[in-house]
Amino acid sequence: MTLSIKELMLLAEKHLLGNVTRIPLNLVKGEGTKVWDSEGRQYYDFIAGIATCAFGHCPDFMAETIHNQAKTLIHVSNLFYNEPLVLLAEFLTRASGLSKAFFCNSGAEANEGAIKMARKYAFDKRGPGHHVIISALNSFHGRTMGAISATGQTRFHKGFEPMLPDFKFVPFGDISALTEAADDSVCAVLLEPIQGEGGVCPPPAGYFKAVRELCQKKGILLILDEIQTGLARTGRDFAFRHFDIAPDIMTLGKALGSGYPVGALLSAEEPSGALSPGTHSTTVGGAPLAMAVSLELAKKLLDPAFIAQVATTGDYFKSRFNDLKAKMPGDIKEVRGLGLMLGVVLARPAGPVTETLRDLGFLVNAAGAEVLRFVPPLTVSASEIDLLIEALQKALEKK
Repeated sequence: MTLSIKELMLLAEKHLLGNVTRIPLNLVKGEGTKVWDSEGRQYYDFIAGIATCAFGHCPDFMAETIHNQAKTLIHVSNLFYNEPLVLLAEFLTRASGLSKAFFCNSGAEANEGAIKMARKYAFDKRGPGHHVIISALNSFHGRTMGAISATGQTRFHKGFEPMLPDFKFVPFGDISALTEAADDSVCAVLLEPIQGEGGVCPPPAGYFKAVRELCQKKGILLILDEIQTGLARTGRDFAFRHFDIAPDIMTLGKALGSGYPVGALLSAEEPSGALSPGTHSTTVGGAPLAMAVSLELAKKLLDPAFIAQVATTGDYFKSRFNDLKAKMPGDIKEVRGLGLMLGVVLARPAGPVTETLRDLGFLVNAAGAEVLRFVPPLTVSASEIDLLIEALQKALEKK
């Protein structure tokens, strides 16, 4: 018997930590872009587990892969080889142009590995004193102590101070500020290609080209956090393709497991040697079950025809938003983003608009006080987008 939302909320209040503010819905079923709550109401999900459920809810191939692998081998630890682990590493390194892979359980954990790799590489190559990492203001890299220390938003730091030392923050998109900060103590620059939690903020034209050139000149590593942008989300296989550059280290998550907990660190050949045996590991990361699921997902996500479809759908979605902006210029200030990672900047607080949309049967979340973030399943249809646009217009008309 399924608990009602009131029963579930009372039980949760008694037994769950209060560290998360949850929407008062008990979601019990999902299929494609749709989810249903315990009261039987249907919603179109334009959050998708925060850019995670790339193929929507409960795709058959995921269920079949999990079932088949679970009957064969679930976990053996990284003391042994397992075939899905090695095949996924081969597939992702070939696809990205990077050389080595490490698998873990979340995007934050992948960023922890990237931070350690960058510092160890600099220590091995240049000795002590070259360990500072530059990140961007308004960034978000995860909730663990290393990842949160690299996050350029003080609201995530409050009460957990002191943060880990030797992280510098500069405005995103400001190459002059980055150049000034990149002194001899710096070992790496850590950036999101598009700032997600910061409000779906893309970089100015030419920024990443200049960042890549600066890192090359200074002999420091460029780490790209593609946990939200990677794996077709922006209409390219990886978002760095939009800027015609390549990172030294890249982190992945979210879509790589599409709801199964998986993270990945991909590295160029030279820095990868810094994490020698005994320097970094994980008990569950790289387990056969997770790797089998991610391998099937990665093959489908990085299929050129699928990526082209995402790009086309993203262009259509953005054009519909721009049409609505032209119709309601007093309500919508800006439409930004790439592919199916889009932000709509409102002329008022976004929170109440998300509540109205929920009442209309659409799940959307805010990324910043006035920004609606749209990261639906990559399989979302044009007709579902049209329904969302109609609902958003109704929500904005409600004063």
